[in-house]
Amino acid sequence: MPARKKSRRVRFIVIAFVLLLIAGIGYGSYWSVSTVRASFPQTTGSLKLKGLTAPVDVKRDANGIPQIYADTPEDLFRAQGYVQAQDRFYEMDVRRHLTSGRLSEMFGKSQVETDAFLRTLNWRGVAQQEWDTKLDATTKEYLQAYTDGVNAYLKDHSGSALSLEYAALSFSNNYKPQPWTPVDSVAWLKAMAWDLRGNMQDEIDRALMTSRLSQSQIKQLYPAYPYDRNRPIVDAGSVDPTTGKYEPAGSGEPQGLNSTVDAQLSGISQIIDQMPALLGPTGSGIGSNSWVVSGRYTTTGKPLLANDPHLAPQVPSLWYQMGLHCRTVSAACPYDVAGYTFSGMPGVVIGHNQDIAWGMTNLGADVTDLYLEKVTANTYLYNGTQVPFTTRKETIKVAGGSPRTITVRETKDDGPIISDRSDEISKVGQVAPVTDPPGGVNSGYAVALKWTALTPSKTMDAVFELDRATDFKSFRAAAADFAVPSQNLIYADTKGHIGYQAPGQIPIRPKGDDGTYPQPGWDSRYAWTGEYIPSQSMPYEYDPPRGYIVTANQAVIDQSKYPYLLTADWDYGTRSQRINNLIASKIKDGGKISMDDMQSMQNDDSSEIARILVPYLQKIDIKDDKGDYVRQAQQLLDGWDYNQDSDSAAAAYFNAVWRNVLKLAFGNKLPKELRPKGQCLRVLPVGETGPVDNLDGKDPTIQECGERDPAEAQPDGGDRWFEVVRTILKDPDNAWWTMSTTAFFSGDPDKAHHSTRDQLLAQAMKDARYELTAKLGKDIDTWSWGRLHKLELKNQTIGTDGPGAIQWLFNRGPWQLSGGEAAVDATGWNAAGGYDVVWVPSMRMIVNLQDFDKSRWINLTGASGHAYNAHYTDQTDKWAAGELLPWYFTDEKVDQAAKAKMVLTP
Repeated sequence: MPARKKSRRVRFIVIAFVLLLIAGIGYGSYWSVSTVRASFPQTTGSLKLKGLTAPVDVKRDANGIPQIYADTPEDLFRAQGYVQAQDRFYEMDVRRHLTSGRLSEMFGKSQVETDAFLRTLNWRGVAQQEWDTKLDATTKEYLQAYTDGVNAYLKDHSGSALSLEYAALSFSNNYKPQPWTPVDSVAWLKAMAWDLRGNMQDEIDRALMTSRLSQSQIKQLYPAYPYDRNRPIVDAGSVDPTTGKYEPAGSGEPQGLNSTVDAQLSGISQIIDQMPALLGPTGSGIGSNSWVVSGRYTTTGKPLLANDPHLAPQVPSLWYQMGLHCRTVSAACPYDVAGYTFSGMPGVVIGHNQDIAWGMTNLGADVTDLYLEKVTANTYLYNGTQVPFTTRKETIKVAGGSPRTITVRETKDDGPIISDRSDEISKVGQVAPVTDPPGGVNSGYAVALKWTALTPSKTMDAVFELDRATDFKSFRAAAADFAVPSQNLIYADTKGHIGYQAPGQIPIRPKGDDGTYPQPGWDSRYAWTGEYIPSQSMPYEYDPPRGYIVTANQAVIDQSKYPYLLTADWDYGTRSQRINNLIASKIKDGGKISMDDMQSMQNDDSSEIARILVPYLQKIDIKDDKGDYVRQAQQLLDGWDYNQDSDSAAAAYFNAVWRNVLKLAFGNKLPKELRPKGQCLRVLPVGETGPVDNLDGKDPTIQECGERDPAEAQPDGGDRWFEVVRTILKDPDNAWWTMSTTAFFSGDPDKAHHSTRDQLLAQAMKDARYELTAKLGKDIDTWSWGRLHKLELKNQTIGTDGPGAIQWLFNRGPWQLSGGEAAVDATGWNAAGGYDVVWVPSMRMIVNLQDFDKSRWINLTGASGHAYNAHYTDQTDKWAAGELLPWYFTDEKVDQAAKAKMVLTP
């Protein structure tokens, strides 16, 4: 008890200090201790909640994680809405303004362009269509109950009593939140789908590269998936040509079962960079891990299932841990489920119920295509005919400013015109001439987006179906409704079965279209066929003979053996193969895998690119003007085990070398649209090839500066770049090793200015030594990876764009982290932009199917979204150290662990 009082006293002192700080930035005269604490939720005693049919128990553990117990599903989800609003309403409010394109109403004119883009995509409108025409009646009842719970909380709370952020917003624009609606919940799935949309950025990047690189060179930067080295998710299987059903190989059978569009694409890319990446940046190496091991190979005799999705770091975390329990599980009340939820959406997204467990990783299916359109102001060309656009007006309200009205133009088959949403390209066609313009058509292209998420679907139904599934048959039925985003769904049950299902609404493209480049929208031969891969034809596995299944964004299946195109842009399988190898080595010679082994695998931080590159680096004879100055750093690599622990000096130096190798070999040769902002180079103008030698005394180069957000720039250092470098390492004279961009683009026929592999590696080691000296100091004994590789948790609105002192109020960190790019412990960083952590394992869980009470979990931050609440970031230190919390499930264990109990009464 004395320790608890001391903890409270320390928090009070911190709050008092914060109030002294903010007194100097314009808010302090109004804010007090009571203002900061006003939003902390009531967690004990009783509260009335209108609409309940019987009392509902809410039990919170030492970390504030709630478990809810009710007699009916409607009461359960009504209470879920109320409790999530208690802890996370500000986060929920921002999310619904994002999905509806109304951020400007909260944050003013800085968000107008983002809102315009989101209104063009019409996420909210599609969600409304799903509510009106697609969702099951029971799903709608649950959504309405959830909505009623949220609004019951809103009725009695406003301003700082909702969240501290509203105290700041009320001073700037008098903002007040509106009532919640069911469509607000459904629309969040569109944001989830956007950030997991597949290869759209690769499609843009390839097209942008054509301004500097040949088709052959671009192909070298997108090598084929290494099926011979990195195992796909499923082993050889096929689609039966007669039945159309996918037939797994060896599985058990479940019972009952183009260069002229650079300006347009550059503008679109910049708008995409401005979009709030709530789930994380795009790029190779980003993704998630999940795997399941059969009881045949575990110490428990039943399956163990692990999952850790890799998403953008933020505070509060994207996830909210929760349990939803019918006191008596029956057909009338079928829910007994716990796991990770999205604030603002009912149900559990990832977790387990009383019978099954499941995890998710992004499948990476290609569900978007860009179409080039020949347009006039009011029409677009289609099969030789001018077709009128479908148009709609959208008015964007702006806090502190005048409303802005935009006109959205949509094609019938190719989606909305998204190139209208960039000031750079508002005058379509001025840069890109068309060779055969019909009368009245502007001389250029507009760009439309075709995306499966803009077609109404039943994904919200699937969430509830997963939560109440009891076996693999019902699990697959739920997966069939999981349209977008397309996820790898991994499965285990208490009877000992394991499985995998690839779901999703994936388009069937015309023959010859692999989705890697924008297509001509004026020719129907390039349009999607209008059909999707049948759910019965999607790959799956059930109790495969090998006894385990790994999904980490690698190829689902060897594409040459499957009749449908899933994507041409898989993650390259570095993480997945590492997990496969760790499992295989553990079970070799009769070994068994324990819960601790699963946790150790999640924390594995080995660097695959280091294993490939270090032997070459160690052979370089380093010569520099300062004696052994660079050689001292090179010697750090001797005996290094390739692990990227936070205290490792070798990991710090190697990753700096890797960053500089990428810059010298590839980054300096990419167009400015892909390079990071602030990086300026002298290069030949686009389209010119020489001369190499400055014979006439004139410099043929120009200064050109990068334009992309550093977290999204290339080369990002993901495992696509591992594969690129692997393919040229044994060719010491490959053209990519040429450091001179003038020589590279001119061809340098006599190779007088051509550098070799070893010369480039030597230069990268020198550059890395000087870079780390500037960042970490001259003494290499003080270097560590964690000092470079830091995580800062930022509130995604006020914490990124507010005044510095206000940001300090809401943000937390830094933490020095282990892990790295394409490691299993995927604390990702972008090699083009720097070493800071830009995506993370957003949560980690390990489910024990033999005894759910022995399962483990952790969140990135904590249950609370309220700054200075005890549970704001109370899990982060343990998360950073690779630790997990106990995850109790049975009524008895939950009750024993409960530190706060509250009853919601009718």
